[in-house]
Amino acid sequence: MTIAQDLYDEQDSVFCSKRVCVMDAAGHVGSALVHRLLLRGYTVHAAFQNHDEMQRFKRKYGCGNVDDSKSKKLICFHADPLDYHSIVDALKDCCGLFYSFETPSDYPTYDELMGEMEVRAAHNVMEACAQTDTLNKVVFTSSATAVLWGSRKREQHDSSMASHSHSYVDERDWTDINLCKKYKLWHGLSKTQAEKAAWALAMDREVSMVSINGGLLIHPDLNIREPYLKGAAEMYVDGVFVAVDLKFLVDAHLCVFEDVSSYGRYLCFNRVINSSKDATTLANMLLPTSASSETQSLEDDIVYEQRISNKKLNKLMLGFESFDTELEVQVN
Repeated sequence: MTIAQDLYDEQDSVFCSKRVCVMDAAGHVGSALVHRLLLRGYTVHAAFQNHDEMQRFKRKYGCGNVDDSKSKKLICFHADPLDYHSIVDALKDCCGLFYSFETPSDYPTYDELMGEMEVRAAHNVMEACAQTDTLNKVVFTSSATAVLWGSRKREQHDSSMASHSHSYVDERDWTDINLCKKYKLWHGLSKTQAEKAAWALAMDREVSMVSINGGLLIHPDLNIREPYLKGAAEMYVDGVFVAVDLKFLVDAHLCVFEDVSSYGRYLCFNRVINSSKDATTLANMLLPTSASSETQSLEDDIVYEQRISNKKLNKLMLGFESFDTELEVQVN
């Protein structure tokens, strides 16, 4: 029986194939996914953009971080998202792909050209998926910035959309590309263009895909230069500034992959930054100690109405069991 034929458990009717690819496995999301997938019994093709990242990862998993039985289920690949053939090699015999774009080490900042790079990468990845006969599902990691920069412009310029029924942003919304270009919101622009390209190819090539549109990822290395934070003040006042813990984000990826009923896009967050207290806490994480001390003067009674919803994801994740006791966050 092929992998493609053995996708579902007859008793539980849940996704249960055991060979998947994670790309890029060197990032916060990718490395955590590899760790969790191994714990859940999957054989994992861990794909890396460059050999140095791959060697660091191999050393980590060769030093007692996973037991021998799990390390044998880990296979590392060099797969550049701009190199179609390397992606095909990494996907061979896999039934699933967890894809996230990581900024190349030699191109560390977001600018206007990043969108073009992400679109090319998404195009290559989806074409490779279409050519992989065993592949059944793609989980595409996008961002909440591909959602939340549309509704605010819509409400400002179309009074007919100002009713309460349209006041909440959710996964049905798309960021306005022209708005991003005007205000140089390059992260939102890149994520929107790449996700739209992926969806277009998925529908054209009949590839089953779901996307996770995550909020600001909270992790130890987070700092004020994070591209997601461009426009943070506007997000905060508009009640759409959201963040997500790594464990919750990884759980969401696993849930939408393993649940056969998942479809479309899912906004993913478990923190809403809409009060001065929340803003102060975040500022203390982002800024050096000397600078963050100045944020303590913020008034504690400022609270903005939350105007973003992730009900679709929360409904899907009811009853999901992660079986996780300790989640490692980063390989670098």
